[in-house]
Amino acid sequence: MNDITNRRALLLINPKARRGQESIAPVVERLEAGGLRVSVETFEALPEIARDIVRLRHRADLVIVCGGDGSVSSAAVAVMESGLPMGIIPMGTANDLARTLEIPLDLGKAADVIVEGGRRLIDIGTVNGHAFFNVASIGLSTDLAQGLDPALKKRFGRFGYALAAMKVLT
Repeated sequence: MNDITNRRALLLINPKARRGQESIAPVVERLEAGGLRVSVETFEALPEIARDIVRLRHRADLVIVCGGDGSVSSAAVAVMESGLPMGIIPMGTANDLARTLEIPLDLGKAADVIVEGGRRLIDIGTVNGHAFFNVASIGLSTDLAQGLDPALKKRFGRFGYALAAMKVLT
């Protein structure tokens, strides 16, 4: 029996993430088979995720974010302030943080990582009162992020970043 057994997990799903419309049932089944009691909530906009974490933190011992880098970033400060650990189910386009942390992109395998209970500490930085982690950048990558059309990202996935790069560089 691991230390996660009988813990309450708040599973927050971003349906607008790249893979946000996929069935989350297999993830919930694996988490519950691993001993977690899972409560599922959907949020419709990134600012809502922080409010949901603050509002629902008393119902959880662990927050699990199902979404991409934007969802995870939006949740990070609220999770940090709540003192709860955060798990990631990568459902976004790039999933840069999940890749950096070597979290499997397969949803079931990502759930297994959470059940296994491994933890990593992540440093949080602040610039002008804005918290960040995973990446901070200036110059070309900032121009790229600002030039990425959400419709292109939705339609072409990770290739949308290449299209944005061509636009920025020309």
